[in-house]
Amino acid sequence: MTAPIVEFNEGFSEPGAGPVPWADVDDLLTKSEMFWLSTVRGDGRPHVTPLPTVWLDNILHFCAGDQEQKTKNLLGRPACVLTTGTNDLHSGVDVVVEGVAERITDHARLVELAALWKSKLDWDYVVGEDAFGDGAGRTGLVFGVRPRKVLSFGKNPYTQTRYRFA
Repeated sequence: MTAPIVEFNEGFSEPGAGPVPWADVDDLLTKSEMFWLSTVRGDGRPHVTPLPTVWLDNILHFCAGDQEQKTKNLLGRPACVLTTGTNDLHSGVDVVVEGVAERITDHARLVELAALWKSKLDWDYVVGEDAFGDGAGRTGLVFGVRPRKVLSFGKNPYTQTRYRFA
């Protein structure tokens, strides 16, 4: 992925502030363990849930049980939003990732992702033919979200920056 187009929003930023550099956002996506996934149910109601993620090759990956509400939502309406950051008002950076969730079924990629989940989060997944298992008979579908747009909200100073991808 080429570097995103950076659009700093002065109207929602403190005077004299500048954009959060993409390298800092990329680092936050790499290091953050928990995100909030927002999806839409079949009847149009929102659904939000926390889950761990892995940022690899500019794609945000997560696993969801094959019977979970978020999985049902994504299989029907794959557009979603993932957010991470801090609950502090005066420090840190919050990030919003908008994109479309796609199932990851390539076995080699699943093996690579399972190793990252283990090293980053100490989670053990059994890699199946096209999904993860937990060793107890439950299946986890793996999804990847390639960002279409990312927003960052700096909080010291307050800033808003949009990163657009081709």
